Amino acid sequence: VNGVLTELNLAHNSIDDTGAEALASALRVNGVLTTLDLTGNNIRDEGAAAIAEALRGNEVLTDLNLWGNGIGDEGAKAIGEALAVNGVLTNLVLWENNIGDEGAKALASALRVNGVLKELDL
Repeated sequence: VNGVLTELNLAHNSIDDTGAEALASALRVNGVLTTLDLTGNNIRDEGAAAIAEALRGNEVLTDLNLWGNGIGDEGAKAIGEALAVNGVLTNLVLWENNIGDEGAKALASALRVNGVLKELDL
């Protein structure tokens, strides 16, 4: 278990849903990583849902960048559900994904109860 690394940039590393699921497992036990950049990694709804599940219990990650991955409405819904209970994430980047009306509605709904997210980039 990592006890030192606070920022991890894995942008453009061909991480797909399987890789996202592995990262999600690590996030569940993470006690120090505050910034994770997964820009442009072909993460779709399944991978986004795994990361979202990890966010539910993660108490240290403040910045998450999922820009340009192909996440759709189902992934956005999972992230929205996680945001509703996550009390530490302050910056979330979801720009250049495939999030439509339903996903945007789920994210907006989460923002009604999330009091810590300061920046959401769609």
